[in-house]
Amino acid sequence: MENGTVSDRLETYKARFDELDRTIARAMERWSIPMLRVSVAVVFIWFGALKVLDVSPAAELVASTVYVVPPEVFVPVLGVWEMLIGLFLLYRPLIRAGIFLLFLQLPGTFLPIVLLPEVVFTTVPYALTVEGQYIVKNLVIIGAALAIGSTVRSNAQR
Repeated sequence: MENGTVSDRLETYKARFDELDRTIARAMERWSIPMLRVSVAVVFIWFGALKVLDVSPAAELVASTVYVVPPEVFVPVLGVWEMLIGLFLLYRPLIRAGIFLLFLQLPGTFLPIVLLPEVVFTTVPYALTVEGQYIVKNLVIIGAALAIGSTVRSNAQR
């Protein structure tokens, strides 16, 4: 086999791979933010509905960190709040409002780290309980909200 032939084949394979890679990257660019919006919306609607229906495994944790409002009032109101966040993220004109509600709600989700470290950690400050993992995953939601928020203006407006 000649060197030129092997080299030509490698170049052909490289060109095919590059085109496939470009196609996949374009599809990911097109669908990533819409998929992210729907995913975050589903999480908020689902978790919120669990609170409204009084079947949320997080209700006790929420109730343990809020002292001002009775839990039987606060937990369902929080659930409705979360459902609104999810619904607003699904409807493009309301994304800003959804992100605003999300950023008002999210700091409260970190309260157990300060108020109930014995519930959040098996070993402070690094070994998390299941509840602690549930709380820390909100960092991903913050990143997702920032990514979604970066798209609320059209390219012409940016």
